[in-house]
Amino acid sequence: MLGGTQMTLKTVAAGGSRARFDGGEGAPAVSHKLDLDEILRALIQEKVLTEESALRARQTYREHLSKASRVELHPLIFIADLKAPNPAAPEKPITLEYLTEWLARRSGLPYLKIDPMKIDVAQVTQVIGHQYALRYRILPIHVAGETVTFATAEPFLTNYLGDLKQILRKEIRRVVANPVDVNRYLTEFYRVTRSVQKAVEAKMGGDKISGILNFEQLLELGKTNVGAEDQHIVQVVDWLLQYAFEQRASDIHLEPRREMSNVRFRIDGVMHQVYQFPTQVMSAVVSRIKILGRMDVAEKRRPQDGRLKTRSPTGREVELRLSTMPTAFGEKCVMRIFDPDIVVKKFDQLGFTKRESDIWQKMVERPNGIVLVTGPTGSGKTTTLYSTLKFLAAPEINVCTIEDPIEMVAPEFNQMQVQAGIDLDFAAGIRTLLRQDPDIIMVGEIRDLETAQMAIQASLTGHLVLSTLHTNDSPSSITRLLDLGVPHYLLQGTLAGIMAQRLVRTLCPHCKQPRPLDEPSWKALTHPFTVEIPAQVMGPKGCLECRKTGYFGRTGIYEMALVTPALREQIKASFDQTAFAHEAIREGMRPLKLSAASHIARGLTTIEECISVVPLVDL
Repeated sequence: MLGGTQMTLKTVAAGGSRARFDGGEGAPAVSHKLDLDEILRALIQEKVLTEESALRARQTYREHLSKASRVELHPLIFIADLKAPNPAAPEKPITLEYLTEWLARRSGLPYLKIDPMKIDVAQVTQVIGHQYALRYRILPIHVAGETVTFATAEPFLTNYLGDLKQILRKEIRRVVANPVDVNRYLTEFYRVTRSVQKAVEAKMGGDKISGILNFEQLLELGKTNVGAEDQHIVQVVDWLLQYAFEQRASDIHLEPRREMSNVRFRIDGVMHQVYQFPTQVMSAVVSRIKILGRMDVAEKRRPQDGRLKTRSPTGREVELRLSTMPTAFGEKCVMRIFDPDIVVKKFDQLGFTKRESDIWQKMVERPNGIVLVTGPTGSGKTTTLYSTLKFLAAPEINVCTIEDPIEMVAPEFNQMQVQAGIDLDFAAGIRTLLRQDPDIIMVGEIRDLETAQMAIQASLTGHLVLSTLHTNDSPSSITRLLDLGVPHYLLQGTLAGIMAQRLVRTLCPHCKQPRPLDEPSWKALTHPFTVEIPAQVMGPKGCLECRKTGYFGRTGIYEMALVTPALREQIKASFDQTAFAHEAIREGMRPLKLSAASHIARGLTTIEECISVVPLVDL
């Protein structure tokens, strides 16, 4: 992350003096690289490894050397590959991370798990050259005032420290990090920095843009284009996409600014700043993405939409939906990532309880009627609908969709996209789909009366219609449709069910811990209902797996209203939303706040997280 965010260090030094491999604590400090034999001796001495495991490690090492491999592997990697039992947890093997922590204790240096999201890549790669960093396998990770912090997997290699202090004229701090991470980020950080610098040189041609530009000049700045096919820009874009996949990002934001433009990822619903490009390079990056998305590169004055398909580092095909819009400093681009393994899930993976799964299946497995999914933008409606359509799709079923835009191409469906330029809107799309002999129709969103009327017409002619609305809860969906002008008697005859939903961050399963319950917050969340206070709730702690946030992933909370005969009677010209909500609760609807309280009681999330997304209005 940019801006010099403090790295979280874990001090694991044992004792007051630094233990050494080469002759004990009183031996002179001799700079040297780690040797497999000395590490194995120390591990056996501390009963971390057995003699048998050490023999296997030596054998693996000899086989590696016999192949005359040019790749120099760190000794800890050979030991981790043994997968020997962990003395602290015998059911788990010794990992490279465990050995790295052990090495940090042995050397008396702090241990650090490198988090690339918290490193100002552009800043740290200016500290020392790439070749110098490679020679000593040291990775600069933080610059603050008069101190530079380096990550290394060779804590006893120290002969470069004097030179560094003299050259940098700063205090040098060292931390011990995983050798695989050090090697990887030594390559990645310097490669992306070099690509950006080359792109800047290609664009600037020796000229510099300085001073405060007026509005027309700022827009003109965004229109200038570095050769988008230039290899350096191609490398930057490829790195950006791969990095986003690895970090589990759901959206990539490219935001042009006057001089330095921002790259931000949305991870688990929270925005994280990742990198900064010079604005002229950002313009070229956006142009490259527009080419990949088959968009008009020359048109920078109008918003555009596109899509592209690529592969994640694990080989999975991933779709990205692209959207650009003109801003004062150039084109802003947002890429929404649709990983099929994430977008399409089973109902229990969506966060449905057994009861909610049964109710939802009862809604969507009927032959006709309208089922609505409601919630604000980014609440997971698309994921729910695609997962449901995948569940319903079968060779004997014709599933058709009309979307704006098509979120993710699925071979099981017949998908059509709204095209306003040729008057193909949702209503016209439904009219067309009705002549395509469909069994199930999914309408991306009911926005106006004509679309609502066509959806109702489709359900009256024997089709199941799934669609979305932007409302806060289930009862307000009926108010919304009535406000659009839909007659109440048509809603009575066609509405099968409504589900409101939200997404909340889930606690990291690796580090969550019990904590006291904040009773005032619990009562504020569950009011006006009386809900038993749970005996124990969980809270965030932060670990390597969750990047010290305490949260890992998101899950849904749901409010399902299955429209029963009693609820149909409540849908009338003088509709009373409060009376409908009370009747729905009597008929089995569990409000969002009670669903959230259930997640808290089960230790899945926190009160603070639920209060931030759940509407706290009284029913």
